[in-house]
Amino acid sequence: MPNDIVVIAGNSNVALATEICETLWQPLGLAQVRRFSDGEILIELGENVRGRDTFVIQSTCAPVNDNLMELLLIIDALKRASARRITAVIPYYGYARQDRKAAPRVPISAKLVADLLTAAGTTRVLAMDLHAGQIQGFFDIPVDHLFAAPVLLNYLKETYMKDGGEDVILVSPDAGGVERTRYLAKRLSAPLAIVDKRREAPNVAKVLNIIGDVKDRRALIIDDMVDTAGTLTQAANFIMELGAKDVSACATHPVLSGDALEKINASALSQVVVTNSIPLSGQGRDVAKIKVLSVASLLGEAIRRIHQEDSISSLFV
Repeated sequence: MPNDIVVIAGNSNVALATEICETLWQPLGLAQVRRFSDGEILIELGENVRGRDTFVIQSTCAPVNDNLMELLLIIDALKRASARRITAVIPYYGYARQDRKAAPRVPISAKLVADLLTAAGTTRVLAMDLHAGQIQGFFDIPVDHLFAAPVLLNYLKETYMKDGGEDVILVSPDAGGVERTRYLAKRLSAPLAIVDKRREAPNVAKVLNIIGDVKDRRALIIDDMVDTAGTLTQAANFIMELGAKDVSACATHPVLSGDALEKINASALSQVVVTNSIPLSGQGRDVAKIKVLSVASLLGEAIRRIHQEDSISSLFV
């Protein structure tokens, strides 16, 4: 890569950013993220970025507000240091589930985050598997929305379809995920089932029924994220009760909040495949059921094409 590109990592994605830089044959940009004793964040760029194409890699995962503020401050520092272009690379976009007014007198937090990023000086956003696709429209700047599907598809083909996969069925955990699951099912030439679920409160769901036949099949539950794992483990246990031979799960973002790891360990799930869009905690890395795939090459290729003004549309599918 030419030397007019700089890749900066926030604290949430240092390992992923390092992998991305390796795919670009590019050193990771020098930046220090420190804190004052009262908790305020101090950003210091360690190299000249004047007139250069800069990419800031930061997932706004837990601690969400700290990582979001850190991202905003890095962007502001780059803007004031006269960077030519500032692209926020956000593998996991926090607040994405608050994308509409689902009740009276509540904010549309995903829109507010978009406004904050734009006001800070972001000139382009590169995101992956947004919880709601309409978030792209919350920005008045270009947004490139990648999907981790190519990475997940390669793994599923090598692992579950190598023997033909005639007994594999893909399962959507809710009605909202049908399109995502149908996309993968079509490319794997596998049938589709849908979990009929009612959400009684935030992070609380109840499985009522499954549309489709999972008996004597290997079920793959497809979702965009695993948060508390309540929906996922409940669906997995129910699928096994209906006579499935095996049940696994595949998701892009391992949020894994609360007692999610305990639920996964105690569930009927044989494997949970996720990406490194969010780094696993030490406890998460110790869970044998969790398999992590890297999206570094996918993001690295997108960054290369953006920098060289090439089309990245082929990476969207």
